[in-house]
Amino acid sequence: MSSVSVPVSEGTRVFLNFSVSLEDGSEVDSNFGGDPVDFVVGDGSLLPGFERAIFGMEAGQRQMFTVAPENAFGQPNDNNVQMLPRDQFDDDIDLEIGLVFSFADAGGGELPGMIIAFDEEEVSVDFNHPLSGRTIMFDVLIHRVEPAELH
Repeated sequence: MSSVSVPVSEGTRVFLNFSVSLEDGSEVDSNFGGDPVDFVVGDGSLLPGFERAIFGMEAGQRQMFTVAPENAFGQPNDNNVQMLPRDQFDDDIDLEIGLVFSFADAGGGELPGMIIAFDEEEVSVDFNHPLSGRTIMFDVLIHRVEPAELH
């Protein structure tokens, strides 16, 4: 079986190492130093802005991309900040600004929310993604690209 080099495109499975960091250099996530991860283009495991950035890359290439907020985690939305009654939180929880809680969403999934303010009556919770509004530095090393088997 000959190994055909295909570029990253629709319908390919991509094996890669990556790191995600902020403009100030602080690393958010990285799997360099570990096994590559693989995903099929379009399966939703990578944000579309990251997927589009690596289109056309081939095995052995490494590149750094700057991904604007609207192609990464979006811009913060004021509608995602909600006021919740203080009595929804157990009395034995010491509320602190910056604490992240997991809340149930309407679909039964979990939604992380960060406390941004609170008083005796109400707690303000920000459900925006913690990286919303941030420009992301995306560093990618492509190990292998192959046609995805369609099941």
